Amino acid sequence: RPASGPAQLARVGFVAQDTPTYAALSVADHLRLGARLNPTWDAHLAEGRIRDLGLDPGLRVGRLSGGQRAQVALTLAVSKRPDLLILDEPVAALDPLARREFLQGLMEYVAEHGTTVILSSHLVSDLERVCDHLVSLVASRVQIAGDVDDLLGSHFRLTTARRDAADLPEGMRVLQATHTERQSTFIVRMDTPGNEPDGVLEPLGLEDLVLTYMAEGAAGPARRPVQEAQR
Repeated sequence: RPASGPAQLARVGFVAQDTPTYAALSVADHLRLGARLNPTWDAHLAEGRIRDLGLDPGLRVGRLSGGQRAQVALTLAVSKRPDLLILDEPVAALDPLARREFLQGLMEYVAEHGTTVILSSHLVSDLERVCDHLVSLVASRVQIAGDVDDLLGSHFRLTTARRDAADLPEGMRVLQATHTERQSTFIVRMDTPGNEPDGVLEPLGLEDLVLTYMAEGAAGPARRPVQEAQR
């Protein structure tokens, strides 16, 4: 059974949304605690990360910034050398610079050690930079899943003279449509190349792609998000 014993838990690293640490303990205390609790603890890795981050090992964690505390939490998680690293909204409360530094450190670790990472986040722009596979959930239901490159290569925004979705070429799945008096804009999925439609076809960014599927999931199967805007 998953997580049924210490041997399995030792193979999983976890960083929660609030990046929990002990405010009264020093950075060095956290590393000593990690070493005592984890039989696979890599002291060289832990000490090297703290040194590279420029953190004073003797400083109490409660005096660190939010970004620095997040880095300490990540250090504790990766220094147990897990096979799987689970991150639950780890950068949600961080400023943009701290988010970038956290994710950069994460990617450097993954590139060196090949660890599998599951990252939960509402910050889609961050996902596009660091993830190679996407699963989007709405109300605990999967709306879209696939390799990021494949998803970006099959979703487009089509702008054309006003027309009905039924008039688009075969092979286009319309996910969203908006209309003005003279113009129609469609978010479409094309898994295989087909007839080029009249109009302007542009690649869809990951954030727009995710938001489209979230809107579709929130609307339910009975209705698609079609909006009318008269000019």
